[in-house]
Amino acid sequence: MHDLQRRLSAAGFLAPGSAEDFNFCARTHSAVLAFQDSYGLAATGECDEQTWSALIETSWTLGERLLFLRTPNIRGDDVAELQTQLNRLGFNCGRVDGIYGQKAVDAVSEFQRNMGIAANGVCSPEFIDFLKQMGSQSGAGPGVAAVRESIDLGNTDARDDARLVVGYFIGGAQLAHAILRRAKQTHPLATSVDADASSQAQAANQFVADAYIGCEVSNDDGCIVYFYEVPTFVSVGGRNLALRVAAAISSRVPELSVRAIGIRHPVLRETRMPAILCSMGPVDMVALTTSSLALAITDAFDAWREDPLHEI
Repeated sequence: MHDLQRRLSAAGFLAPGSAEDFNFCARTHSAVLAFQDSYGLAATGECDEQTWSALIETSWTLGERLLFLRTPNIRGDDVAELQTQLNRLGFNCGRVDGIYGQKAVDAVSEFQRNMGIAANGVCSPEFIDFLKQMGSQSGAGPGVAAVRESIDLGNTDARDDARLVVGYFIGGAQLAHAILRRAKQTHPLATSVDADASSQAQAANQFVADAYIGCEVSNDDGCIVYFYEVPTFVSVGGRNLALRVAAAISSRVPELSVRAIGIRHPVLRETRMPAILCSMGPVDMVALTTSSLALAITDAFDAWREDPLHEI
């Protein structure tokens, strides 16, 4: 508990000395909620595994450690800051996910070649010095990654053999299977996956999916369609797909309240294609409307494939 309070204080969400030591008090609970909301996590007020991992990642500032390719990949806010700066300078790191993977290494190496230093893909103090010199001229836009995603989406054919991955978490199997059955009528390459979030993302990446749709059942009333978004990056494709799905569900199942929200859930963070996660509740309502929900989601997916850049 003390470590949780210390990390919340270091991240700027809990004033030092304001909480009851070693006790999950009301102020600690409020600080966890504020942190989750700020970092695009489900605001439950509970320090679950995702929240704890995010808190650890916030402890790193760019320049405090060497960043290099390893397994498992280095993660942290310092990596996200590096990706943001490189993207703004025109060196494509891909989505700002805070994961030092191959795209980050390639972007760092390309920057090093442009600066005339050894292109080893390692983010060192020397590299940071060059990055700071150039960063003052980069502006504050979304950077090349967002532009690249939009270009890729614009080049997508609305073909019948779309590679769709439908994943599911606790309670979401019935809806996911209904979506898959309908999707396969038009997209025979559609497939499903059942595992933890990171394993689902890895499976979708290896499948080279055009899109990922996840399903889960929650205790809350209504439906939230999540897409990937952090302060310096939003998945354009994921957002537009989420908006279409939300609109389609509202039309076909009007008794459900529906929202589309950007967060950084692990499966959305780690997939490399447009991805959404449909969180539905209550359980009885989802069971009664499964067929209508599946129809709404697959129709929305087909409409999105026709024009993935259209925001409704």
